[in-house]
Amino acid sequence: MIAEVGLAALWLAAALAALQMVAGFLAVRAGDETELAGLIRPAAVVQGVLVSISFVMLLWLFAVTDLSVKLVVANSHSMKPLVFKIAGAWGNHEGSMLLWVTVMALAGALIALVERRLPERTMQATLAAQGVVSLGFYAFLLFSSNPFERLPTPAAEGMGLNPLLQDLGLAFHPPTLYLGYVGLSVAFSFAVGALLTRQVTPDFARAMRPWVLGAWVFLTVGITAGSYWAYYELGWGGWWFWDPVENASLMPWLAATALLHSASVLASRDALRVWTIMLGVVAFSMSMVGTFLVRSGILTSVHAFAVDPERGSFILMLLTLYIGGALLLFSLRAGTVSEGERFAVASREGALVFNNVMLSAILAIVLLGTLYPLVTEAFDVRVSVGPPYFNPVGAIFTVPMLVVMAVGPLLRWRRDRLDRVRNEIAIIAALTLAAIVLFSLVAQVELLPLLGLALGLAVGVGSLLPLRGRKLTRVPIATWGMVVAHFGIAVALLGMASESAFSKERLAAVEIGQSTTVGPWTITLQGVEPVAGPNWTAIEGRMAASYAGGEPTIIDPQARNFWAPPQQTTESALVTRWNGQLYAVMGDRAPDGRWQLRLWWKPFVPLIWLGGLLVAFGGVLALVGRVLADLKRREVVRRMASRRAEQEKLA
Repeated sequence: MIAEVGLAALWLAAALAALQMVAGFLAVRAGDETELAGLIRPAAVVQGVLVSISFVMLLWLFAVTDLSVKLVVANSHSMKPLVFKIAGAWGNHEGSMLLWVTVMALAGALIALVERRLPERTMQATLAAQGVVSLGFYAFLLFSSNPFERLPTPAAEGMGLNPLLQDLGLAFHPPTLYLGYVGLSVAFSFAVGALLTRQVTPDFARAMRPWVLGAWVFLTVGITAGSYWAYYELGWGGWWFWDPVENASLMPWLAATALLHSASVLASRDALRVWTIMLGVVAFSMSMVGTFLVRSGILTSVHAFAVDPERGSFILMLLTLYIGGALLLFSLRAGTVSEGERFAVASREGALVFNNVMLSAILAIVLLGTLYPLVTEAFDVRVSVGPPYFNPVGAIFTVPMLVVMAVGPLLRWRRDRLDRVRNEIAIIAALTLAAIVLFSLVAQVELLPLLGLALGLAVGVGSLLPLRGRKLTRVPIATWGMVVAHFGIAVALLGMASESAFSKERLAAVEIGQSTTVGPWTITLQGVEPVAGPNWTAIEGRMAASYAGGEPTIIDPQARNFWAPPQQTTESALVTRWNGQLYAVMGDRAPDGRWQLRLWWKPFVPLIWLGGLLVAFGGVLALVGRVLADLKRREVVRRMASRRAEQEKLA
């Protein structure tokens, strides 16, 4: 009965999305209020409630391991811990799509409830566009990927969840990314609504900006968490592999970063109108492209856990419909939207536009490198594209972007002179040059890591300079957000460059009681024992790790074997210090009785993820600051209107 309730709620939600779409477009076409117009906001709210009920029903089915439901049987097992049973609800094709449409419907409901800044006609067009996007995903679920499908006969036991997904880090990683993707779908709906009514105004940007900021924060957290999960769970010791699925999350983040800055310029200075609309379309396009790559099985990846070429075709059709339609609308209406206020090249707007172009170029490079193997395979030529392409080609545009990023926040809006900030530029340049000379002489670092270290210092200092001479307690929260986010980029960059420049690796085969070294660490294998968990067994190594002859720390990496489904995984052991991380992986036993160990010493590698969290925290501060500023602006407008009404009444 639970499954039937969930399916019925999903059908009703789809019907309301159709009503929201039809009523919205009819209202926009009529040009004024119609009888149907009054149904748009209620339809969006009730749709959000119904699809939430549907998703809760799916969570319940997984929590109780209802083995009469096909999806539960394929992705769960009665012996799994409860948290991974629940995570199994979105660790598959159907459940993840239901999660997507649930978050999208809740976002639409929130817009319908709280958004009052936009003209009503633009709001109707926005909710109608949101209805179109939602309806496509409802159709996908109901006609191609029903999550509530029953089996003719209940199964005796489930097939289990991919062991790599049975980790707390990845249990919460997909929902975080989906929140980001859905936030960009809202920005897309705003862009389409503004195009339909030709009302691309600062109010439009202020209404869209919190959604872009929220999406950007969740994407940042999701990418950071996914990177750390791959680092410690896959046992390969790396944090980014330029894997197609990794790229699928990076591309929307790049587009969202450009959109975020462009929307801020439009909201504050009434400029970059067409560019903002275009980025709104591109950002959601990258979300759809990423979804297609992850779910279609068209590209091979260690991260692609729920692939299906047949249903991937459905997503491709949706992608073509949404993006093709939006681009057609853009081509027809963009010429009727004025560009807005002009600004000088030497200005903060100029710096933002330059970096937006650089971000767009990096996005194009990542997209090309991700799709190129697919194109060549069509001609029966198999190639792989990895760091030898992405790192140097991406650096061509990343380096100038970081240079401008260090200086841009120091410039004034509209028009400025570089000689006004020559002292700050001199400080940044001197530090960059000093870092290059120091690391070249002392550590003989290669070119790209060397540039990374130097630019990390430059961006770090440049991000703090806007606070110089100001009373910190009076700095707006949104400005703090910018400072923290830019500083987080610098911290992450220093971590990446340090890991690349200074890492040490050791592959060793040792007997119990023997020691080996990696960097300043000495590791002694004290023993190897079998251990068991709720749904796995493992070989666990007990090691004593000593840094520079100090007191040893006991670590215990494991090689686990799951039985449902059968699969071996590695559980690395990490020791974190202020200056880096020791990374140990337990290998197999060699024929001569020795145990294989993989050890890395990675100086300052935690800065990568600390920087990512700082970037996300900066986004949260900016979001809070913008929301408070908007509320304050609304209150001022309300008071002015009230005072004007009183004066007219007295007159």
